[in-house]
Amino acid sequence: MERFATLLLCLSVTSAAAEPLTDLNALAGADVVILGEVHDNPSHHLWQAEAMLSLAPSAVVFEMLSPDQAARITPEGLADPEMLADVIGWSDSGWPDFELYQPVFEALGEAAIFGAALPYGDVRAAVNDGAAALFSGDASVFGLDQPLPDDQQTLREAMQAEAHCNALPAALLPVMVEAQRLRDAGFAARVLEALEQTGGPVVLITGNGHARTDWAVPAMIALAAPDVAVLSIGQFESEPTEDVPFDLWRVTDPALREDPCAAFR
Repeated sequence: MERFATLLLCLSVTSAAAEPLTDLNALAGADVVILGEVHDNPSHHLWQAEAMLSLAPSAVVFEMLSPDQAARITPEGLADPEMLADVIGWSDSGWPDFELYQPVFEALGEAAIFGAALPYGDVRAAVNDGAAALFSGDASVFGLDQPLPDDQQTLREAMQAEAHCNALPAALLPVMVEAQRLRDAGFAARVLEALEQTGGPVVLITGNGHARTDWAVPAMIALAAPDVAVLSIGQFESEPTEDVPFDLWRVTDPALREDPCAAFR
């Protein structure tokens, strides 16, 4: 359910200035490049791999990996996809089939690998205790000690409701937003750590929902490290009908998938 919620949040986009991506050269020059995705769309991962080969980043940060999983990856593992999937325990991770992400791993080159996934227990606890209480570090750096503006809180709760097929009790919606804020801050912190250690550029592989420039990872990096140049790309399955909260965007055919809300009917 969490993966499905992320998928639908990735597809829910609202207004901000953005341009269609027409040339991979547009990705050059940023310290951090965030490559968004709809998790189960193979075309999105193929393009991420193409973008990484063009960028030759010094580090790649994965939403899908914990720091421990990332530390298990070796050159030998990268050369053997079946071994790699087994070493990092991908089949138990809840993510779509490893074959979808295999092109991304094949495009790593010499890049250092960082895992950004937070402990599941911390994310669960943030639902009750709030993002600031569970963040490992100074929560104020990423704005977690401050409440969201009322209009943003309302919008994000509505998005959480839609992402969960409108099946969640209303009382759970604010705390789901807190869990999302914690993950955004955790990803931002890991990206900045990778940038400090390697000098960049750094690529973040993540869902569109975490790539939003208005409140997600790019906004948190801007708050914590305003001198860091960030470029965020969203990938969609249909042409946007209004401006979207990314610097650049691209459209692919939709992935074939069953209706994830069918179980609630």
